[in-house]
Amino acid sequence: MLVLGLETSCDDTAAAVLQDGKKLLSNIINDQTSIHSKYGGIVPELAGRSHIDQVHKVIGCALESAQVKLKDIDLLAVTVGPGLIGSLLVGLNAAKGICYGLDTPLVGVNHLEGHLLAIFLQKQIKFPFISL
Repeated sequence: MLVLGLETSCDDTAAAVLQDGKKLLSNIINDQTSIHSKYGGIVPELAGRSHIDQVHKVIGCALESAQVKLKDIDLLAVTVGPGLIGSLLVGLNAAKGICYGLDTPLVGVNHLEGHLLAIFLQKQIKFPFISL
């Protein structure tokens, strides 16, 4: 199973392709630090606009790096919160458009749960566990 993951909860636009829940085939991140650094923090409006400019490029790079085509994707996972609403909407709408066009299932992912459960990409641990 091939999963395309999209992350746009704040100021980075990211896409990754995961095979069979374990093997990371690609992980592409577009960093917005240069856009926000002169303001001393993240400007939500600028973050959302940058996601609009970058989301399809980042998806294309992730697919190319994984050597797969969009039609090969079995499931799309996208961050649905928490995060900046404008940034989240860009990722969610990009994902919904792809899924609608290709009749591919879509799963919403909680950003914080994604951080907590990312450990399972590297090793199996027993519940309950503590995370920082």
